[in-house]
Amino acid sequence: MPPTSPPTQIFLLAIRRFAETASAAAVEQALAAANDAAASVPLDSLETLERHIRFELGLAMPATHRLWSRTRPARHLSWLDLCNADGHVRERTLRCLLAAPNALALAFALRRLNDWVPEVRAAAREHLPRIARASTPSHVAQALWAVLANLASWGRIEASERQTLDELIAMESVALALLQRIREATAGPAASILVQITRTAIFDPWLQTISQDAIQPAVRARALRFLLEGRATWFAGRAWTWTDLKWCKGKFEPVTGERPLLVNYALQELLESALRDPSPAVRRVAAEILIRQISSIDAPAGALAAKLAADPSAAIAERGRFALARLAEAEHNAASQQTRAL
Repeated sequence: MPPTSPPTQIFLLAIRRFAETASAAAVEQALAAANDAAASVPLDSLETLERHIRFELGLAMPATHRLWSRTRPARHLSWLDLCNADGHVRERTLRCLLAAPNALALAFALRRLNDWVPEVRAAAREHLPRIARASTPSHVAQALWAVLANLASWGRIEASERQTLDELIAMESVALALLQRIREATAGPAASILVQITRTAIFDPWLQTISQDAIQPAVRARALRFLLEGRATWFAGRAWTWTDLKWCKGKFEPVTGERPLLVNYALQELLESALRDPSPAVRRVAAEILIRQISSIDAPAGALAAKLAADPSAAIAERGRFALARLAEAEHNAASQQTRAL
């Protein structure tokens, strides 16, 4: 199915003109036009767009099996060759690319971490940090945003490729751009991207800020869970598990990774702030952690549980009543033990 957005159609038309250009003098103009058109292309369907670029580049190749076919001068490599069907060309492009002219080029370069050719993945691991440092930080953040949203579907990515992504995320200018986008995003996969970027500790000092002023409730709830649990968790891939060795049956199960946070916050302060949040999703996380750690909160636990019991959300109010019942049971048990001691 061809792309339907007008910016994408304009970009593909510029790619076709670039690929069909036979004059060496006109190649630079055609590439500049493609760069200008790429700035407006949305990054939500990278795989489909990559196939279309590969098709346009392949369509312009001369039919080498025909002796009478018109030969064209050798074309210099450009960032568009990151989508070339030839793995050798993709590898050379990564090694020769100095800086990405736009976010789309960086997104295609990042996708080479999941390339089906091992040598291309190795070249991406080696040269992506250099390319990112020479590129505009906002372009790097935009490309990472598009790639991290679909990272769970990458089947070839391994620990070394994830380490390369972590190195790009940990760049201070890129991290600041990602932080701003996560806090200001009104829709989209901001919560899942927050999960991926917390693999690095650079975002730990900002988690409390994200949990309080991010626009999306799902983002605030996820950041709050990290803070209350004292650890960050993320999707780390899938592992094969045998379910029936006799019949050679099995399935892929998700694998999660985790690390402790490098910052500590007062549990009571976080819970009180979360219970004032207007979103039930955030208050639900606070209720869950309150019930789980009710024995470590001591005196304020009763006030927090009473506030939960009066919550306008029925599900959260039920959790509050459950917390009050647990507190009453604990007090009764403590009183019984004192009576027996006397």
